[in-house]
Amino acid sequence: MVKWVALTLLILLLGPVGCAVLANGVVREHWSRTFWGSAGLLPDPRADREALVQVWAARTWGWKGAFAVHSWIVLKEEGADAYERYEVVGWGVSRGLPAVRRNMREPDAYWAGNPPELVGERRGPRAAEAIPKIRKAIADYPWADRYLTWPGPNSNTFVAWVLRQVPELGIALPPTAIGKDFMGLRLLAPTPSGTGYQLSLMGLAGVALAAEEGFELNLLGLVLGFDPNALALKLPGIGRLALRAHDTSSSSPALDNSAPSS
Repeated sequence: MVKWVALTLLILLLGPVGCAVLANGVVREHWSRTFWGSAGLLPDPRADREALVQVWAARTWGWKGAFAVHSWIVLKEEGADAYERYEVVGWGVSRGLPAVRRNMREPDAYWAGNPPELVGERRGPRAAEAIPKIRKAIADYPWADRYLTWPGPNSNTFVAWVLRQVPELGIALPPTAIGKDFMGLRLLAPTPSGTGYQLSLMGLAGVALAAEEGFELNLLGLVLGFDPNALALKLPGIGRLALRAHDTSSSSPALDNSAPSS
C-alpha cells in the first residue's frame, strides 16, 4: 500500500513538472537581453486616486520558470501620484546589498521576458487601512539580508511573510510560488491568506488547509492540492487547473500559471 501511494505521488509530481519543462522549452536568450519593461496593465496613478494594494507574479527566468514564479507587492497611497513596488531578489545579497528592494522595476513589469499576472488586490478604504501594516511588515521582514532560491527565503517567502502579518488582505499565493511555505524554524502558522493554517518543515514538507488556499500538500517545495472555491487542482509546475473563475479583488486568483524566481 505504501509503495503504491509513493508511486502515485511520484507520478503526480514528476508528470506535471515534466510537462512544464517541455512547455517552457529551451532558454535561447540571456536574462539581461530579455524584456523588463512595463506590461501597461496599470493606469496612470494620477487618474485613479483611491488607495491600492496588489500582489503580482511572473514566471522566473530559465529552467526555474518551469517550476516557480517570482512575486512582488505594489502599493499606492490614497491620492498618491506614483506606485511603489517591493520585492526580494538575490542579486548582490552576497556582496552586502539588502534582499528587499523598492522600485527596482516598473510596478507591472515583465520579469525576464515573462508577463506579470495579478494575484490579488484590495482597493479603497480597505487598502488604505492595510498599507501602514504592510509597511511595518516589510520593515520587520526577518530575512532582509538573506536569499536562497530553494527552499527559501526568497521572493515568495517575502510576499508570504507580509501577507501573514496583514491577514485582513485575504490574498492567497499561487501554488507555483515556491518558497511561500518557508517559515524558518516556525512549524505552525497561518497561511498567507490568513484564512487557515499550515504546518511546514523549513518549506521542504508540509500541509495547509484554509478557506482561500484550500488543501495543499508540500513535498520539497512542490505543491499538490485542491481549491474548492474555483474547483481547481493544484499541480507542480503547471499551477492551478480551474473550472471556475476566481475574483482577484475579493479572494485568491484564478490564474496561477505565471514566472523567474528572483
